[in-house]
Amino acid sequence: MQIKHDEGQALLGNLERVIFGKREPLRLLIIGLLSEGHVLLEDVPGVGKTTLARALARSLSLGFKRVQFTPDLMPSDILGAAVLRGDGEFEFKPGPIFTHVLLADEINRASPRTQSALLEAMSEAQVTSDGNTRPLPRPFFVMATQNPIDAQGTYPLPEAQLDRFLLRLNMGYPDFEQELAMLYDQQDHHPLADLQPVLDGAQLTALQQAVRAVRVERPVGGYMLKLVHHTRQHVELAVGASPRGALALFRASQAAALLAGRDYVTPDDVQGVALAVLAHRLELAPEARYGGRDARQMVEEALEAIPTPT
Repeated sequence: MQIKHDEGQALLGNLERVIFGKREPLRLLIIGLLSEGHVLLEDVPGVGKTTLARALARSLSLGFKRVQFTPDLMPSDILGAAVLRGDGEFEFKPGPIFTHVLLADEINRASPRTQSALLEAMSEAQVTSDGNTRPLPRPFFVMATQNPIDAQGTYPLPEAQLDRFLLRLNMGYPDFEQELAMLYDQQDHHPLADLQPVLDGAQLTALQQAVRAVRVERPVGGYMLKLVHHTRQHVELAVGASPRGALALFRASQAAALLAGRDYVTPDDVQGVALAVLAHRLELAPEARYGGRDARQMVEEALEAIPTPT
């Protein structure tokens, strides 16, 4: 198999021109894109979540729409609706979801009903409205941002919605030198204005197809499944990772291998994506939650408990 390593690295380098010192979140974002999944960015306001989404959109020669999620946003504001024409007939007016890259900004500020409007689109790349099912453009990628769930005016994402996101990422604050470089880099203008596309739709589709061809040996596939099963059997977890989570771990590991320039998956690839793929799919038991535990700790414990295949 011909490895399309350079194209993925070119996309990573383009994003690093705008987002300083965040190579790992950027790498994981690209893995989510190449895996044909969707990505949730969760962090406090002001750390570059929306800027990263815009940088990704500018790096791809694809359609891009942004929806600002608010408490009064309705499902039809995202999906579209039938409107009455002058001749008395109804005509469907597509909503912003009919694009290649959708930025769902501050998704947890909308009601659960509106959040759930994305479920079918994220799972099946189609939208059903007024009894008619309409396919979405391909490739289709949702990148959502959310503030921490304890922030004022937010609604927790439903479990079914969280499970549709292949990865959940945290940006974090830059260190001192990185933030200082950012201040001076934006002194005259924002580097986002100079960003040029490095991939088009055909190249991205080819990369996504190449990911599926990356080889996963049985011991490595079994290692992934043991990690997933460990979360289902953990006494401090009320809900473990779903079969969709296992599939997400499989695909993300393939994308990580391709981005690293290999046509086969190693245990290191699995370990490098496991936290971002699995942690948001886990629900803590009440005693664990009140005891100050978190889902990331559970995934880290699974990685320590399951022997690494050689």
